[in-house]
Amino acid sequence: MAAPKKMLQIKQDTTQARLSSMTLPDGATWAQDARKAALARVEIMGLPHGRDEYWKFTKPDTLVQAAAPKAATFDGGEAPLWDHIDRLKIVFVDGVFDADASDDLSLEGVTIERLSDVMQKDIHWAKEQYGVLEQRGQEVVERPLAALNTAFATDGIVVHATGKVSKPINIMYLHKSDSSDVMLHHCIKLDEGADLTLLETGPAAARLNKSMEVEIADHAGFHHVRVQGRDHERRAVTGIFTRLGTESTFKSFTLTMNGVLTRNECVIELTGDDAKATVAGACVGDGADFHHDDTVFITHDAVNCESRQVFKKVLRNGATGVFQGKILVKADAQKTDGYQISQSLLLDGDSQFLAKPELEIYADDVICSHGSTTGAIDEEALFYLRSRGVPEAEATDLLVLAFLAEALEEIEDEALAEAMLDRLEGWLARRAS
Repeated sequence: MAAPKKMLQIKQDTTQARLSSMTLPDGATWAQDARKAALARVEIMGLPHGRDEYWKFTKPDTLVQAAAPKAATFDGGEAPLWDHIDRLKIVFVDGVFDADASDDLSLEGVTIERLSDVMQKDIHWAKEQYGVLEQRGQEVVERPLAALNTAFATDGIVVHATGKVSKPINIMYLHKSDSSDVMLHHCIKLDEGADLTLLETGPAAARLNKSMEVEIADHAGFHHVRVQGRDHERRAVTGIFTRLGTESTFKSFTLTMNGVLTRNECVIELTGDDAKATVAGACVGDGADFHHDDTVFITHDAVNCESRQVFKKVLRNGATGVFQGKILVKADAQKTDGYQISQSLLLDGDSQFLAKPELEIYADDVICSHGSTTGAIDEEALFYLRSRGVPEAEATDLLVLAFLAEALEEIEDEALAEAMLDRLEGWLARRAS
């Protein structure tokens, strides 16, 4: 019993040290109540420790310590992603909204507001959503860093889609201070039949804690594509919490490059019949200081719903990749179709991939599968390319891109997928040189 008691004491000390340096932001009564409830959740759970079940593969120390580790800014000389696509730009610099760099926040079919403004209003629809989906996510697995975000995040965007939004919304996160410690929280609500595409790009800060709560009504569709990369020393933990209504759709894809530590959590509830959810990701990591963790929990709580998890990681020079994915099928969720695949391509003997796929099924009329594989470059395929005059480095890159293709295919918009492929090719070319 001594070891668990010691761990609990460490968790308590770490939590108190973190909280003692923070002050709850002010706001309307409902906002204060939501923040206080979230703070109470943090105090009860304690911040994560390496011996917690869902943190045993990822060391959370730098995410929970009081001061953010410094992270040098990085400019790869690349043009902003998706510059060729007509989109509405919303810019945050080290977590602060930049009105001059952003477009006008007016767009047909959607209302966009800043969280800092919304939290001061006595009456607003966000009262029924802020912190609610995050709190529901705690019922299946504790997410203390998400609760910490709900308590202390000072800004973000609040989006209400009432119809089909004419063009994507692109949140651009710029990192300019090597000591920036940022918390952002986004609330997104889609009315019945609405359709919205949200793009996210950029490193955001030296240390980032970001949460997004997405409520999707019946027959609505939410499409989410993001790129995490550029800065080599950044640290980030992100959480997506979403609930789907009848015949609704949720699709999220993440491309991650660079960074010391990235932890992406996704908690999905399918609560309406015939809903479909897809969460996918591609990751390329280089170096022993690269650690990337995808942790997903999908709950099927309605009839004839479909979920897909597709994750691919390419790792070399001692990089580490983690995947933890669970599908929970409740007793009344008959005719569930749940698919989960996580695969890694290790380009050397020093890198590692740690996987924990799970199925928990209480219904009897279901189709659920999961698989996880780790392997090296196919020597026969490499030999085939080299025998036709392709240099070894170029041949390896071609095989890497082919390996990642299945995840990229989850992006519905071909123009967005093509831009992601170009960014991947650029990353591989720079590493080769």
